[in-house]
Amino acid sequence: MSVDEWTALEEKVEELIELCSVMSTENRALRTQQQNWTTERAKLIEKNELAKSRVEAMITRLKTLEQV
Repeated sequence: MSVDEWTALEEKVEELIELCSVMSTENRALRTQQQNWTTERAKLIEKNELAKSRVEAMITRLKTLEQV
């Protein structure tokens, strides 16, 4: 290999190292975001279940009042 070919190869390797670093940073950010969405989803599911229970309890109370 000539000096120019080695230089070009070194440059490509440096570009790949930089790209790997950028992608690694982006990957960490995406994993953090995914974890945040998962946590938020779990909270929303819990709130939804609580609201569902409350509505069901109200319906039951209303049915009881209708029978009286």
